[in-house]
Amino acid sequence: MFDFGIDGYQPRWLTGKDEVAKHHGERLGGLVGRDLTSPWVVWDTEHDEWFADCPVVLDFAGERLEVNHQKLDDVSITWNSVDVTRPPVWPTSAGFRLVWRDDAPAVLAARRGQRLEAVELLEWAGGDLADGTVAVGLRFTDGWLTLYNALDENGLAFGQLPPQYRRHRLG
Repeated sequence: MFDFGIDGYQPRWLTGKDEVAKHHGERLGGLVGRDLTSPWVVWDTEHDEWFADCPVVLDFAGERLEVNHQKLDDVSITWNSVDVTRPPVWPTSAGFRLVWRDDAPAVLAARRGQRLEAVELLEWAGGDLADGTVAVGLRFTDGWLTLYNALDENGLAFGQLPPQYRRHRLG
């Protein structure tokens, strides 16, 4: 299994809203009311940019949510398995210089300290190739943070949810 160069990380790929809800719905819903204490992403230091292939890690006062997307419709949600004190070592000859950062991208870092008000699984229904893909929607005090599939990597968006999402509230 490909671990993205992260010791202890074992992604568990799921497809579709029902499968994600069955395996993680209750635990995701249980995050409501917690504060986001640390948001983490892997950063490519050579290019000074977010390395969106690796999981987004959100620490909610000791409950660590790890979300990752691959291919067109796979999502992995894992819990408390990533040690952000150890830098990832990309397991190919590409030679990326990677580190964990909790201060970027700004859209994610700005949520630090905010209370999570709602969690929804978001199912894309835009009438295109992405139909059925699952995103994780997290509503904070100041709006929605969406972790979505950006064509074989993670994407982050903040603001109003696009109307093409079918929303499935958890918790």
